[in-house]
Amino acid sequence: MASAAPPAAARALRTVVFVDGVRTPFGKAGKKGIYAETRADDLIVKVIRELLRRHPELPPERVDEVAIAATTQIGDQGLTIGRTAALLAGLPKSVPGFAIDRMCAGAMTAVTTTASGIAFGAYDVAIAGGVEHMGRHPMGEGVDPNPRFLADQLVDTSALVMGQTAENLHDRFPHLTKERADAFAAASQEKYANAVKAGKIGPEFVPVATRSAELSWGLATEDEPPRPGTTVEALAALKTPFRPHGRVTAGNAAGLNDGATGALLADEETARELGLPVGMRLVGYAFAGVEPEVMGVGPVPATEKALARTGLSIDDIGLFEINEAFAVQVLAFLDHFGIADDDPRVNQWGGAIATGHPLASSGVRLMTQLSHQFAERPDVRYGITTMCIGIGMGGTVIWENPHWRGND
Repeated sequence: MASAAPPAAARALRTVVFVDGVRTPFGKAGKKGIYAETRADDLIVKVIRELLRRHPELPPERVDEVAIAATTQIGDQGLTIGRTAALLAGLPKSVPGFAIDRMCAGAMTAVTTTASGIAFGAYDVAIAGGVEHMGRHPMGEGVDPNPRFLADQLVDTSALVMGQTAENLHDRFPHLTKERADAFAAASQEKYANAVKAGKIGPEFVPVATRSAELSWGLATEDEPPRPGTTVEALAALKTPFRPHGRVTAGNAAGLNDGATGALLADEETARELGLPVGMRLVGYAFAGVEPEVMGVGPVPATEKALARTGLSIDDIGLFEINEAFAVQVLAFLDHFGIADDDPRVNQWGGAIATGHPLASSGVRLMTQLSHQFAERPDVRYGITTMCIGIGMGGTVIWENPHWRGND
């Protein structure tokens, strides 16, 4: 009788660090947007190349995985884009890659998935990011939802229209008024504009050469969606496209956008060995499901779960980067945790209402900004990146500031 195989050696979890993040400037989706004639895969290729350019201390062959998210995995966002983008970016053919989808939290999930592999010891270094070209591939292109969703009343008919889910959130929490949403949106635009003027936003950009049959070649060097000078009075006059006399407008929601993001992740010991910087340490993460028709509330249970699993409380969090899919969604999160609408810890450089929200790419934008904020705030130990996710989910990642000086 053959003897039993010896038990596998126990593995100690390793510390995962966010080394660096970059992104393209975000564009407006549509025929007049800056990326109207630019391929989606070329956007993410630029991001991968920029990460490698900024970190010549990283031998390309040391990259163990490339995970790239896209919500609409079709056309130039299809064909296992993590692998194809890695090849197009010039990484060695020995570097594998894969595609991932969790709608708006695609890049966030690319990070948490590869980070889990690093913690377990399957990878030492990984690239994770996302791309969304909503001009070429509108949300929902080519999908065929199972009719049982409605026939069996599994979800409300509004669940697949994100703007309607935001209106539902206003219904559920009537104290989250349109006036509050408009005020939050105007503040987001102002904070973003101030951050750009102060040089806080911009260093993470990779310029992208753009082509237009009408205008010839150009260079994208700044975000296209922001509307500086937006006032509450102007927002109050906008139409409510998802419901007559509704509360959700183009002004208090993120737009339809194109763009790509990418992050370099590593085991902390490997980062030290290679001389890579440490921007943040991963503390924990969680995803949670909610009723699809009020998907905007998803960050609440996701954050509660992440805090519980890490032994932290909301009072331990010194900085918040919350994706602004809709102003009402952020307000629901803030109200739940007793945080003021204008709390300076929240989205201090503005958010997606200003900069845009190219779906699967946005999670890494949040992380990159938090990492830069940590470098300026040694008094803050913990921060979170969190977002609502279509079809009724939320995702939260908790990070530790490596520059924290303790209680000095």
